[in-house]
Amino acid sequence: MNYEIINRYVNELIDKSAPGKPYWNIEVIRAGKPCKWNYIDGCMTNSLIELYKLTGDKKIYDFVKAYIDYFVNEDGTINTYEKEKHSTDDIAEGRTLFSLYDISGEEKYRKAIENIYAQIKEQPRTPEGNFWHKEIYPNQIWLDGLYMAQPFYLTYETRFNKMENYNDIIGQIKNVRKYMFDEKKKLYYHGYDASKKMFWADPKTGLSKNFWLRSIGWFTVALADCAEIINQQMYDEFRTITTLLKEIIDSLLTYQDPKTKMFYQVVDKGDMKGNYVETSGSAMIAYSILKGVRMGILPERYQKIGLDIFDGICENMLKENNGSLDLEGICLVAGLGPDKDRRRDGSYEYYISEPVVANDAKGVGAFTMAYIEVLRILKSQE
Repeated sequence: MNYEIINRYVNELIDKSAPGKPYWNIEVIRAGKPCKWNYIDGCMTNSLIELYKLTGDKKIYDFVKAYIDYFVNEDGTINTYEKEKHSTDDIAEGRTLFSLYDISGEEKYRKAIENIYAQIKEQPRTPEGNFWHKEIYPNQIWLDGLYMAQPFYLTYETRFNKMENYNDIIGQIKNVRKYMFDEKKKLYYHGYDASKKMFWADPKTGLSKNFWLRSIGWFTVALADCAEIINQQMYDEFRTITTLLKEIIDSLLTYQDPKTKMFYQVVDKGDMKGNYVETSGSAMIAYSILKGVRMGILPERYQKIGLDIFDGICENMLKENNGSLDLEGICLVAGLGPDKDRRRDGSYEYYISEPVVANDAKGVGAFTMAYIEVLRILKSQE
């Protein structure tokens, strides 16, 4: 596989974007609205800053810094960030702040980190102790919310708070395993409603109906990233994370498409009409596997599995159209409710009905993260 084409693709994305005007945020582009502080851009800025750390490409760093500086003021306030919405999604872009603070030393990033951590401290919780996904989704845990909040939370605790809230973080992860894991299918449901009252929730279990690939992908990335962030001297906590990562990876591999090596939008229903192999979730799984191998969490033989998934994405979804590269096959968005949007009912028909697009950061960011792990392998072989 010639991976040089991916460098070209990343540079094309940067060249087509500007602070507050991302080429990769298809939701914003389609809505025709101004760009706000959001997790979608965070997928890109988080991945690009990590790419800079590996390659030293100053163009990438300058772009990320300018993009974040469009939102972050000298006093650490963040334009368009609304803490009172209690959205775990809005925490995710904050991860880039840690890297910018380390590289630049500018105090505004440290202040902005504190502003986001203030949301962590007041985030509403379910009776089980987990963060609500958002204020508009009371008493609900969404699997993707683990990626949005926990790596930021864990980084803060590790660096600035003497690990005081490690038990809280690990407890929330354990609750997801306890309440959202299906012991027969060995997969995680997309959502859990602690009140068991939402129209999409099973009245007995509170669970949504299906296994959505990207939500599981977010969870695998959360586990892989938390395994890297956590102080490994905290052996029991580290072991909890790594055990869950290996469990879900092994489960997912039983549902892998043998032809493309990718995974289906509704994971366990690959043979059903309308289902399709989806790029973002597949890239997240490739990244989690390759990172897991690098960290010694997964056996060395899994490296080929991760590379095969990544190569399958490149071969099937990275296309040249009219002189430009496009990463195709990305589910634009999927969610559960709220009451006013009963179309989002967690059914199979719902998940396959959402638009499939190219170049959205939910796919491109994950693809870039997986590419970074591929580059690490290539560098180790030089």
